[in-house]
Amino acid sequence: MELTERYDRALQMANHLHRQQRRKGTGTPYVGHLLAVSSLVLECGGDEDAAIAALLHDAVEDQGGPATLALISDEFGPRVAELVAACSDSDTIPKPPWRERKEAYLAHLEHADDATRLISCADKVHNSRCIVRDLLELGEELWPRFKGGGRDGSLWYYRSMADIFLRLGPHRLAVELDELVTRMERLAEG
Repeated sequence: MELTERYDRALQMANHLHRQQRRKGTGTPYVGHLLAVSSLVLECGGDEDAAIAALLHDAVEDQGGPATLALISDEFGPRVAELVAACSDSDTIPKPPWRERKEAYLAHLEHADDATRLISCADKVHNSRCIVRDLLELGEELWPRFKGGGRDGSLWYYRSMADIFLRLGPHRLAVELDELVTRMERLAEG
C-alpha cells in the first residue's frame, strides 16, 4: 500500500489541532503519540483510512467535538469520520464522568468493527508502553497524572481493554497489550 496526499493532509491537520497539547505530565508534543498509533495501525495491516483515523483519533474528544468531526468528514470522507467517532469516548464539554465514559466505551467495543478495534488497541498499546516506562522511572508518582481514574481506575480500564481485545482482536496487538498491562499491574503492586 502506498500512502497518498490524504495522509499528508491528515498529518498536517493532526499537528495543527494538537500543536499546543503535550502528553500527560511531560513536555512531549502530543503529535508523537498520534504518529505512534498510526504507525502501529499501518504495521498491523490497517488501510489508509484507518491510518488517517489513527492520526485524528483524539481530535473530536480533545479538540473541538462535533465541529471537528464535521471538518474531518469534509476533508477525509465519511469512513474516516466514522472511525474517529467510533474511537472517541466523548464529544462534549464538559466530558461526562470518567467511569461512565469508560464503561460506555468498553461496551461499544464489544460491537465495534475490526478497524475501530485496531485503532483503539494501537492507542492503548502506545499508552501502555508509556505508562510502563514512566512507572519504571517515577513509580507511584505517575498515578496523579490520571485525574479521572487514578491508579485503580486506570488499571481496571487497561485490563478491561486488554481482555476485550484478546477475545475480539486484533490478536497481535492484543497480546502485546495484555503483556504490557500485566507488567503495569505488577509494577503497581510494588
